[in-house]
Amino acid sequence: MKFTRTTTGSVLTGVSLVAALTLTACNSDDGMGVRDASASASVETGGTAAKCRSGALEITAADTDVDGGPDGMVTVRLTNGGGRDCAISGYADVGLRTGEGPLSARRSGEWSGAWTGADVLRDGESAEFRITYPLDEPGGSGVRVTGLLVTVPDETQAVTLDWPGAATLPATEGPGTQVKVHPIEKIA
Repeated sequence: MKFTRTTTGSVLTGVSLVAALTLTACNSDDGMGVRDASASASVETGGTAAKCRSGALEITAADTDVDGGPDGMVTVRLTNGGGRDCAISGYADVGLRTGEGPLSARRSGEWSGAWTGADVLRDGESAEFRITYPLDEPGGSGVRVTGLLVTVPDETQAVTLDWPGAATLPATEGPGTQVKVHPIEKIA
């Protein structure tokens, strides 16, 4: 019988790889932008920064629509005001309150990996993500939007904000199929 000596470093590397693959497999999205609450979209860097929590973030939303563009756009800014560094990346869960009930935004499908070594928000630093949506016809009688719900990665409680975008979404083709949330990006 032959025994092989394994170093601690190679064992830890193997365990890290298995953990990463397991988290990737568990990070499920039901196609409606709703993520399994146990799945993690945030990455901790070397154990030095805890995950960003909504209570330590100032969360604001602004209409950032470009005139003449085919879609409307709202940008949500997450500013770390918790007094210590925190890590955040991936997708936030986004919902809209409408006159016809809640509507979940779908993930855009863009790469949402951590910023290599830079997913840490220092106190006072900000990250942001975009929400894109179809524009209603001028004077259209579409679905009225009454509020915005944002759940940061690894949280289960949503923060309620005023909706700064267009007042209505087109009623045709199911408005929820076209509302998309994009990955969180650190502001340089």
